[in-house]
Formats: sequence, structure tokens, C-alpha cells
Amino acid sequence: MDNWDEIRTAYQVARIGTVSGAAEALGVHHATVIRHIDALENRLGAKLFQRHARGYTATEAGEDLLKVAQTTDDQFAQLAGRIKGQGQNVQGELIVTTLSMYAPLLTPVLVEYQEKYPDLVVRLLAGSRLFRLEYGEAHVAIRAGAAPQEPDNVAQPFFTTHMALYAHRDYVARYGALENESALSNHRFIGTDDENSRAPFYIWMKDNVPRENVVFRLGNMDGVFDAVKSGAGLGFLPVWQAAGDPDLLEQMPSRPEWEGQSWIVTHVDLHRTQKVQGFLKLLKERVKDWPVGNG
Repeated sequence: MDNWDEIRTAYQVARIGTVSGAAEALGVHHATVIRHIDALENRLGAKLFQRHARGYTATEAGEDLLKVAQTTDDQFAQLAGRIKGQGQNVQGELIVTTLSMYAPLLTPVLVEYQEKYPDLVVRLLAGSRLFRLEYGEAHVAIRAGAAPQEPDNVAQPFFTTHMALYAHRDYVARYGALENESALSNHRFIGTDDENSRAPFYIWMKDNVPRENVVFRLGNMDGVFDAVKSGAGLGFLPVWQAAGDPDLLEQMPSRPEWEGQSWIVTHVDLHRTQKVQGFLKLLKERVKDWPVGNG
């Protein structure tokens, strides 16, 4: 495409909003940015930006161009991510994403793999964000819940997490233990801010615990352990996570309907690379020793 440089320049101007910012991002002089914008507007016969004292704002025509440029930029990033992972040498980056509560389990495995391949740079991205494997944002994802449905991803069952209801001993000293299921309405609970959560234990909580009793609400599960430890109320925790803390007292034992399935997810284009396959092989060996309940 003869005018790709001009389109790329317009994309950066629309994204950043100033000529100077676009020039810095592209590594060119600001006069080059202005020249590209003028040339592209002349070529298309339409104004792409409204100029004002604060910078540039895209017109309707500019917004249309931005969508095309964004798609092209995303596709290039996707291509670059795949190319980086296609080499058969175990080097470069290995990017693994998972929920925060699984990070302590994955870290020793990643360290062991890196010791075998010292040229490897490991990036462990722990949190609730769903990284897009098709754009090369991660090589391996450990996800929980329903089976991933993305058509270009390879999803393999990993392990089952057994969940139970826990309280800190300080909470029990203040409010008493949960004597039986009929006493649920007498207690304070830690739960999700999303009433429509599909986590099986939160569905149970929605059906059995009055909403007004869920007094400490979180956007995701990352903070539940700390909230239970702080005595905020009764909360669901993985049995393996709570078992090592003598201050956490089980209030209701695990039930099959509360169990959560986790998945190993990879993109089809990277699944067979030596780097990914080597890590998956080690991971599947080490999970046998994890206290997660693999049944």
C-alpha cells in the first residue's frame, strides 16, 4: 500500500490526539506528521481531523479511518506475537497468565522450567484480566470456570478446585461458628459484587444467603483470602489455599456442586511449539503433587 505510512501517522494522531505525541510515538519530526495528514486528506478528499488549541480530534471520516487502521494494527500485533512464539528454540519470552490465587502454584514450575532453559524470560501475569491469546498477549493461560469456547484456542482440563466455606478464628470468637445451614442468615458473608456470577459456589450463595448478609463484596476472587483473614465474614476459599493456615476455620466442608474446573488454554498456532509443549509437559507432571484435589 503506497500510503500506509500516512495511514499509520493518522492512526497515531487519532489515538494520541496531538501532532507532537504522534511524532514521538513514530520517531519522526512533527512536520512529517503534518505533511502525512495533509497528503492523506487531499488523497481522500475529506477532513480527517478538527484542529483546535488542545490538539486534533477525529471527524466522522477520521473515525472510519481509525477503525481500519486499528484493525490492521491489531492484526500486525497478532502476527508478531505468533512469529515470536513459533521458533523451536526455547528462548525469548514465555508468557503465562492465570488467576492470582494460582500464582503460588505456578511459580515453582516456571522457575524449574527457566532453570532448564536459562535464556528464557518468564512473564507471569496474574489477575482477573482475560488475555487474548489470538493477539499474542500470552502463550499459556490457566483459566477457571466453564470450558473456553474461542474457536482458535486449545483448551485442556487441568485440575478441579474443591471449595469450602471458611471464617477466621477472630470472626468466630466475635460472631460464633456456623452451627448449621439453617443459621446462614445469622452470619456475615464475603462475596462477589456481581450477583450474576457463574461460579458454582456463588450461585449457591445467591440461592441460600440473603443478599443483605453479603456485607463485603469484591469484584473478583483475588481479595477473598485477605478478606477472610481480616475477619470480614465467611467466605469461599479453595481447600488447598486455606488448609495451611491454622487461623482459618472450616464452617462448611466442600461439596461437589461447589467445585470449579480449571483449564490449560493455548492458541492453536503456538500449541505445538517446543517452548509451549515443554512447559505443558512439566506443568502436567508437577500438578500431580499439588494439594488441589485433582479428581
